Amino acid sequence: MSEFWVYFQIGLHHVLDVHAYDHVLFLTALVIPFTVKDWKRILLSVTFFTLGHTTALLLSVYEIMTFKVNIVEFLIPITILITALFNLVTIRKTNRKESVNLVFLITLFFGVIHGLGFSNYFKTILGGATNSKLVPLLEFALGIEAAQIAVVLVVLLLAYSMQTFFKLSKRDWILVGSAFVVGVVLPMILENEIWNQY
Repeated sequence: MSEFWVYFQIGLHHVLDVHAYDHVLFLTALVIPFTVKDWKRILLSVTFFTLGHTTALLLSVYEIMTFKVNIVEFLIPITILITALFNLVTIRKTNRKESVNLVFLITLFFGVIHGLGFSNYFKTILGGATNSKLVPLLEFALGIEAAQIAVVLVVLLLAYSMQTFFKLSKRDWILVGSAFVVGVVLPMILENEIWNQY
């Protein structure tokens, strides 16, 4: 049981690490357009992200999929930027049901990219262990998912507070929140090491 908590807490702290906030930024951008009453849509979005995330961890840890770390580290902030810009472009649409399936598929793909980013970290934790990798991976993934739920709840609480107590319209909340995410993620993209390689 203690080993479960070790990997669970590593996953939890890895998402909530103040020095590695890309995961939190993506979840924030993903949830900004919604309120608590949209809980089914939020649950599906986060579930698709989780599926992609966990699948990438699994494929990478068992060395079924290989990738260049610098490419993944560049793509992660790109996924955040795309998600925030999507919020801004579709801000006037009150009904987004026509694009639900496409959004879920893109979220699944973005989950794969973020999972690949976590997989390097997870492989260093496992070290050269040749025994079961599946159980620690699932424990690690559960920690990540618990942290994700916490982030989603905080964003929803913030949205509720802004719209209820500060009388910010839903449109303005999406505009301000998404613009904030864009402002934070743009320097991450522009300062990425990939620009020095090409």
